[in-house]
Amino acid sequence: MAYFDEEFLAKAEKVCARYPRRGAALLPLLGQVQKEKGFIPEEAMDELAAFLGVPRSRVSAVAGFYTMLRGSPAGKYHIQTCRGIACHMAGGPALSAALARKLGIEEGGTTPDGLFTISSVECLGACGSAPALLVNGRYFENMDEAALDALLDDLRHGRLERR
Repeated sequence: MAYFDEEFLAKAEKVCARYPRRGAALLPLLGQVQKEKGFIPEEAMDELAAFLGVPRSRVSAVAGFYTMLRGSPAGKYHIQTCRGIACHMAGGPALSAALARKLGIEEGGTTPDGLFTISSVECLGACGSAPALLVNGRYFENMDEAALDALLDDLRHGRLERR
């Protein structure tokens, strides 16, 4: 195992010990890789497959299925837009278009300064307060273009914690 250091492998062994089969630790270990590296590189998927004794295709399938896992680096602020039906009906497509226009990037893109990455997900589970965005795991609900402008301004100036 060349990609992971001894500290990661020791943590991974502790995670595996909580499950009846090593392969059951795949999702939490993918999360740990992303937490430490910022995304899940191909090399990490190869080594996780070998470490857990599962097919590489399973690691890829799990990593590709969950929208919270990324296969490439994201910006400082990862903004996820909801494309679920409630958000769609409440103006989500227009909000997503405005976000892309304001940042000058398309879905899946990262701004040249590395500050923002945008992506869309099937549902954020915030249907009662649609349209919603998720920024680094934090919900922003009942969004409109004015609220989006305020949010982007706060993010650009490091004021996310005060919102």
